[in-house]
Amino acid sequence: MHKTEKVSAAEVVMTKLHAGGKFEHSAYKVSGGLHGVGASCVNALAEWLHLEIRRDGKLYEQDYVRGTPKAPLKASGKSDRTGTKVTFKPDPKIFETTEYSFDTLSQRLREMAFLNKGLTIGIHDERTDKQHEFVYEGGIVSFVEYLNQRKTPLHKPVYIEAKRDGVIVQLAMQWNDGYQENIFSFANNINTIEGGTHLSGFKSALTRTINFYAQKNELLKKLKEVPEGEDIREGLTAVLSVYLPEPQFEGQTKAKLGNSEMEGLVKQLVNERLVDYLERNGPVARKIVAKAIEAAHAREAARAARNLVRRKSALEGGALPGKLADCQERDPAQSELYIVEGDSAGGSAKQGRDRRFQAILPLRGKILNVEKARFDKILSSEEIRTLITALGVGVGEAVPDGTAETERDLSKLRYHRVICMTDADVDGSHIRTLLLTFFYRQMPQIIENGYLYIAQPPLFRVKKGKVEKYLKDEAALENYLLAFGVEGVRVKSKQKELTGQPLARLVTQLIRYDKILDLIQRRHDPRVIDVLVTASELTTEVLAKEKKIDPELDKIAAHLQQVFPEMGDFEVDVQKDLEHASHKVVYTTTWQGFRRQTQIDADLLISAEIKELRKLRESFREIGAPPFQVEADESKQTLPFLRPVRDFILQRGREGVVIQRYKGLGEMNPQQLWVTTMNPEVRTLLQVKIEDAVEADQIFTILMGDQVEPRRQFIEENALYVRNLDI
Repeated sequence: MHKTEKVSAAEVVMTKLHAGGKFEHSAYKVSGGLHGVGASCVNALAEWLHLEIRRDGKLYEQDYVRGTPKAPLKASGKSDRTGTKVTFKPDPKIFETTEYSFDTLSQRLREMAFLNKGLTIGIHDERTDKQHEFVYEGGIVSFVEYLNQRKTPLHKPVYIEAKRDGVIVQLAMQWNDGYQENIFSFANNINTIEGGTHLSGFKSALTRTINFYAQKNELLKKLKEVPEGEDIREGLTAVLSVYLPEPQFEGQTKAKLGNSEMEGLVKQLVNERLVDYLERNGPVARKIVAKAIEAAHAREAARAARNLVRRKSALEGGALPGKLADCQERDPAQSELYIVEGDSAGGSAKQGRDRRFQAILPLRGKILNVEKARFDKILSSEEIRTLITALGVGVGEAVPDGTAETERDLSKLRYHRVICMTDADVDGSHIRTLLLTFFYRQMPQIIENGYLYIAQPPLFRVKKGKVEKYLKDEAALENYLLAFGVEGVRVKSKQKELTGQPLARLVTQLIRYDKILDLIQRRHDPRVIDVLVTASELTTEVLAKEKKIDPELDKIAAHLQQVFPEMGDFEVDVQKDLEHASHKVVYTTTWQGFRRQTQIDADLLISAEIKELRKLRESFREIGAPPFQVEADESKQTLPFLRPVRDFILQRGREGVVIQRYKGLGEMNPQQLWVTTMNPEVRTLLQVKIEDAVEADQIFTILMGDQVEPRRQFIEENALYVRNLDI
């Protein structure tokens, strides 16, 4: 019990603002929190929240509804484990979207595991069965090794740790033979994605120290000038993590560290430790300097090419590429650029567009894969030069340390909607991936500001009689055919009759039911499914009360016997797993003398999928028991189950319908392209975002990098998840 609040300490944490331990300096040495409102805000914004605490040999539980406790915290059982479990559902009355992003959560949990060496964190998405377990004994050194695992490192990771004035600085870095710079910075375990004073201190110290070492050892004789910061950081993968008592972040999202004293402190500590490391490790130091010299030579070679593609302002009379069909609008916020695959699609797009605000840039063939190319080679590619000139904004890294104006100034960007429009086939997907690689590696600021989009041309054109319609994907086609299929159809049981919209809803629910079954079948024995759906009535509450179990088990066994008579006799039992303080439902089938046992965790019985299956099954019961009488076009037939009813309606929906699947944009005339893909009133665009920077970097390295084996492994592991395969 809390001394002053007169409720349990757990309830104080979950309901009171500013109850965080960071305000007592005796609790935490460092903390990332600003206000101490996290848990209580989550609770207040949750439709319901269930709290379980295991400690002192007991299990304590408490339930909340929209932040209000239903009852005080109480001991509900015994437990030999320790730990806290919080289960909650976001309130749909507050949030428009209540779907969680697996990638966003994975990114944060991976970072936490890297930054706290030895800590194990697991995440399992039961919607898709994606799961990760993060544990890294090497801390941020493991983080750097992970980031470079698909690349070719030049040396073992460099690790620096120093402490001064109550501040801890940890740095791990490693150069590889690639051309991309990859630096992650953290303050008190928070990812400062916009950097801050600690990052600028590190970059400044790195440039100064490497150049000092190179000049001292006379390694720069062949260069006209010393390497710049971007030369030294070419191919660098680094993780900088600082811990400080009183962090000052810019904004509640904590994207940038603002403590002014951190710049000088980090600069001093990194300089001291790095000088010592370079002196002790001469061969590694020379490799790093050689890499920087090579980058400086390439930068000098690229300077001329860069001058060719640097966009001049309208006052300077700079010419735009000839193949660009520009728009009349000069306000970037009102303008959009379609990057189109091929001349035929480009021709249709030029004729079909609204020339007031839509510009078209057709690309010839596949652009250069920038993942495998150095900056000077990138700028020597005609297609990429054309693209850069059309956009009007520079590429590559900003000029370091504020010594010159950056060329990545977004104020020069000529269009605030840059739309990739490629065919819906393998070549189109490849070209789109090459474009995404270019923007991610060379113009990430366009993605970060939400200016990059992917067009969604329709996959299908359907025609019935004189009526034609364009449909985005398989799901839209399914709904369209369903509307035709239920027209004039009656489905009757002894209890009920369905027609029109209610019948269409039933078929949609049947399709959804089978999709969830398919999801569970990927993870479990298919024969388990009916057990799961039926046994899901064995909630943890029932399992906790021993007397209720036997009647439920008898029901399950009888149901299984009815559903699967070919599998023999069923026995269903519940086993306690004392070690993990949980239950398992065990069912045994005996057939011709053979016994087979299957176990199901009680947690699975109350999973979201099983709950939805049960809910759908209840809705199916409303139509009544089979058989079903189906009447359509003066014909009648009797069907034994609901699935044949669904198949009949979907097949009927296809009758007389001509379905055309589009593969290329060039298959559409200008009017069709405008109506389906370019008209802002009706089109669909996908906005490109970076949710998990680490995962994104890994995927681009695997799919677009030099090493073939990781790509082969990726294809083998993910082949079964393909949704659209163009054969």
